[in-house]
Amino acid sequence: MSYEENVRRVIPYTPGEQPRGGNIIKLNTNENPYPPSPKAERAVRELDADILRLYPDFAASELVRAIASYHGVKEDQVFVGVGSDDVLAMAFLTFFNSDKPILFPDITYSFYDVWAQLWRIPYRTCPLDEAFFIRKEDYFCENGGIIFPNPNAPTGVWQPVSMIEDILQKNRDVTVIIDEAYIDFGGESCLSLLAKYENLLITRTFSKSRSMAGVRIGYAIGNKDMIQYLNHVKFSFNSYTMNVPSLCLGVASIEDDDYFVRMRDLVVAERERSKKELTGLGFSFPDSMANFIFARHKTMQASEIFKALKEKGIYVRYFSGPRVRDYLRITVGTREQMDALFAALKQILTEGSQGA
Repeated sequence: MSYEENVRRVIPYTPGEQPRGGNIIKLNTNENPYPPSPKAERAVRELDADILRLYPDFAASELVRAIASYHGVKEDQVFVGVGSDDVLAMAFLTFFNSDKPILFPDITYSFYDVWAQLWRIPYRTCPLDEAFFIRKEDYFCENGGIIFPNPNAPTGVWQPVSMIEDILQKNRDVTVIIDEAYIDFGGESCLSLLAKYENLLITRTFSKSRSMAGVRIGYAIGNKDMIQYLNHVKFSFNSYTMNVPSLCLGVASIEDDDYFVRMRDLVVAERERSKKELTGLGFSFPDSMANFIFARHKTMQASEIFKALKEKGIYVRYFSGPRVRDYLRITVGTREQMDALFAALKQILTEGSQGA
């Protein structure tokens, strides 16, 4: 008998490439192209190094207080973690403990099935329609819980709050998690539903709209009992998940709302311009409300465009799944980065048509 017979085996999540180099244009992992808040930068410089020898506040009290105040909820309604991935992993472990399968879309954030496998949670995927929208009726059935992003990843499609409320009304006996990692870039949040549905949990991140992917801050908002359940699991797993610099930078970012709004609006404006440019180049895509565009070309295969762009030092994301292999997920960068992308695409597409 080998020790390997008792090893838990899962197919791990595959993150986007992290190329290094001065001439790289990185549009493959949905990072914000603009720097974080100047207040956060100052917080880093002014951090007292001596405090690093002490354990951080295990309750992350100042960050929780700042997030609660920002969203107009009570402090006992907020849970924080090391990025939304950590928050979601804790939520899977805490709330998805039924023998019934949890439900999520067939095209969605690819960490969901990894966590389900890791925690041995049964799951079933529900196919999106041809326009990549959720069919709410697929969730009107017996299940062990529901999770999906809104806007969705990698499609960028946003589902109306009224549709999500229909799903909540049919699923009052299970936890429903709405992953709002990209909601700051467009669409209406489900925060307004929290007072009506005690089984609703909403997760957010500082990685996208707040330009702090390298800091790792995520959070969840729900009713106080849900948050207490999450904290009980967290404190049984690892009490000191949030480090001191992250706590300081998170508070500083929340307090600089004017800067946040300006940078977010720049991304949204560039996204809308990019939609027009891509359409002119022969691409089509669902109407994205995120900081990326999920696009396919009418004549050239996505895999070929992906490789050609990479050779030019421009990285976008390509997925090889059966329903998405014709698409590229393109993160919205600065105007200069996007202009470089469009110029490269024009050259690639012209050369491709001449060689056909």
